[in-house]
Amino acid sequence: MTPACIDDFRLLAKARLPSFLFDYIDGGSYSESTMRSNVEDLQRLKLRQKVMQDVSAIDLSTTLFGRPASLPVALAPVGLAGLYARRGEVQAARAAEAAGLPFILSASSCCGMEEVAAGVRNPILFQLYMIRDREFMKDLLARAKALGVETLVLTVDLIVHSARYRDIRSSLTGSQGLGARLRRLFQIVRHPAWAVDVGLLGGPHTLGNFAPVMPEGAGLAQFTAWVSRNFDPSITWQDIDWIRQHWDGRLAIKGVLDPADAVAACDAGAQEIVVSNHGGRQLDGAPSTIAALPAVVKVVAGRADVLMDGGIRSGVDVLRALALGASGVLLGRAWAYALAARGEAGVSRMLDLLHHELAVAMALTGQTDVKKLSPDLLLQ
Repeated sequence: MTPACIDDFRLLAKARLPSFLFDYIDGGSYSESTMRSNVEDLQRLKLRQKVMQDVSAIDLSTTLFGRPASLPVALAPVGLAGLYARRGEVQAARAAEAAGLPFILSASSCCGMEEVAAGVRNPILFQLYMIRDREFMKDLLARAKALGVETLVLTVDLIVHSARYRDIRSSLTGSQGLGARLRRLFQIVRHPAWAVDVGLLGGPHTLGNFAPVMPEGAGLAQFTAWVSRNFDPSITWQDIDWIRQHWDGRLAIKGVLDPADAVAACDAGAQEIVVSNHGGRQLDGAPSTIAALPAVVKVVAGRADVLMDGGIRSGVDVLRALALGASGVLLGRAWAYALAARGEAGVSRMLDLLHHELAVAMALTGQTDVKKLSPDLLLQ
């Protein structure tokens, strides 16, 4: 099967991965209503078709996180991607670099930042949560700086961990007794290609960035418990001052939905704000990101670049987000599906499809420059 759209990659990923890993990518929190709204609210937006506009030369390039990008797209931080394909974060970073796009490494990656940075030529971006152990945070920031990382993406909406029922049912989280381990083993045995390529040959299966401070081990089974003990729910906007004492690079704040929070992020000195509900994996019942985007763009008023993630499944969706004021979008599940399906080649193929879809959508709406889009593109 040659994937023709992102939904095809999802089907291939489902066939390839053990259920506990596919559900981790594919699922959201509680009833998953916010996750569904991210997709559905985007697709409700109707585009204004325009003809006879001379669209012979279309410019899809822009600037994201202070660097040129071939598309208004970046690969979002996705945890545990090294379990979707062998050394998966390295493969995805290479595909992003080949496409001329930013790659944001999750702090919860299997491959540590040093391994990923060594696999590419250009600087990666690094995503981080506020951790109770500030000395360890200082060490992470120093490691990132030494690798040439220019932008820190601080994720602020995972101060507590929401219940994701699919993960409990699949035995990824919840009770980790013998029964849970046997259920995961049964799922692995049913996917022999993954078991060999990733399970046997893709190690070490640890969380490379957090390994130094996970005394019970840095594997998957220990991660959720470690997060609940070590991610800091006491953070306030004043903690950005502490970040700034130890980080002099660019700062993006990810996880903003409320306009007042967007203003606070600007006041704290963020160069980028990412409108995000964590892919519908945190507060179920929160608004979709496309619904929250216009109000955030309005109050930010050019003080920072506003990006959006959540629900992007095509180049047409990218156009919709840009029309409502986003300067770019982040892809999460889309590249995770593609990575699981076909590795680096899958991510490259997915990005090629996205490029083509966006170019066609631009042409059929009479647009020639992604940096000059407006709400006039949309039918009210």
